[in-house]
Amino acid sequence: MLMQEQRETIVHYGKKLLSSGLTVGTGGNLSYYDPAQGFMAITPSGIDYLEMVPEDVVVADLQGNIVDGKLKPSSEFEMHAIVYRNRDDVTGMVHAHPFYSTTISCLRQPLPAIDYLVAHSGDKEVRCAEYATYGTKQLAENALKALGSSQAVLLANHGFNVVGKDLHEAFAVAEQIEFCARLYWQAKAIGEPVILPDEEMKMMVKRFEGYGQIRK
Repeated sequence: MLMQEQRETIVHYGKKLLSSGLTVGTGGNLSYYDPAQGFMAITPSGIDYLEMVPEDVVVADLQGNIVDGKLKPSSEFEMHAIVYRNRDDVTGMVHAHPFYSTTISCLRQPLPAIDYLVAHSGDKEVRCAEYATYGTKQLAENALKALGSSQAVLLANHGFNVVGKDLHEAFAVAEQIEFCARLYWQAKAIGEPVILPDEEMKMMVKRFEGYGQIRK
C-alpha cells in the first residue's frame, strides 16, 4: 500500500483528535506529506475517525490528482497542499475545530502569550487568518498568509491549523495551543490576564527549537 506508514499514522491521530477533544464528529482533517515522492496522504471527507482504516486515507499529488485510494479526499485538500508547496520544513498538518481555540477565532483576534507554551507555535502569538468559506482556495491562501513561518494559525470563526516537521510534532503542538487557548478563555472570564512580553517569547521560541529528544 502506497504511503502505508503515513496512512496508519493518520488513522491513529484521527482517533486522538476525538479523544483529545480537538474536534467533534467528522470535523477537521489530517495530512502527511512525502517530499521524496511528492505525494500527500490526507483523511477522506466525512468518514468517522473511529471507523477509519488506512485504506480509507487518500493519497494524491499536490495538484489534487489521486494516485491511491477510492474515497473523496477532505474538502480542505487545498489548505493542506498549499502549505506543502510553500513550506519545505513541513510534512505534517492538523486542521481541527477545538472548542477554546475556535472560541478565540470567533473574536477574530490572535491568541496572545498567555503562557510561555504559546512559543510552541514558533512565534510570540498565534495569528488569526481572515475569514473565508470552508473548502475554498481563498481560505487556503488566507491561512497560509497568516501562518507565515510559524507552526500554528487560527482560522476566523472556524478552528485552527497546526503544522510540524511530521504529523507527530504537529499534533503535539496542536494540543499545546488548545491548552493555551483554554487558559486565555478562563483568565478572561475572571479578569484581565497579564501577557508575557515579546522579549520573553522570543527567548522561549529559541529555546523550544531544541526542545525534546530524538528517538534512536
